[in-house]
Amino acid sequence: MTTEAKSSSRERLLEAAATLTYRDGVGIGVEALCKAAGVSKRSMYQLFESKGELLAASLERRASAFAAGLLPAPDDGRAPRERITHVFEQVESQAGAPEFRGCPYLAAQIELKDRSHPASLVAHRIKENLTAFFRAEAEQGGASDADLLARQLSLVFDGASARAGIGADNLTGLVAPTVVTLLDAARMH
Repeated sequence: MTTEAKSSSRERLLEAAATLTYRDGVGIGVEALCKAAGVSKRSMYQLFESKGELLAASLERRASAFAAGLLPAPDDGRAPRERITHVFEQVESQAGAPEFRGCPYLAAQIELKDRSHPASLVAHRIKENLTAFFRAEAEQGGASDADLLARQLSLVFDGASARAGIGADNLTGLVAPTVVTLLDAARMH
């Protein structure tokens, strides 16, 4: 297989993994992944050590797009409180799309159960990055307990994402007041 063919097959597998696991879950079979990518199982195993490694690479590949779709630009001039509420405005907006299935990183962690699974490790790191964003903004905004607030905001994020992802709740008018209550309680400015 040429380097170009390997690169193309790799990209198709990563794209298929991202699309199918988001829609159908991480339990999707290798055959279905390979079929969607137009790649043989043999080729997949030449490119990735295992399905777990493919899933981890797929999650890693979309991490920057995930962050860009949620987080405000660094140093955008807004106050920390507004930067935090921006994240929840983005979630609310994304949750309105019919193809929304929740946070792909939370879903991977829940489905995999095994915290040492390569994809679970990637998902955990990405989720920790979001909590670290909340913590940094809470510290900048003078929150009374920045670590607790960051954890509470992550809890709201995951709960909102999961409930909207399974169609159990509409986030409009629900998430923003909840976040504002937390920010007020933490005396965040």
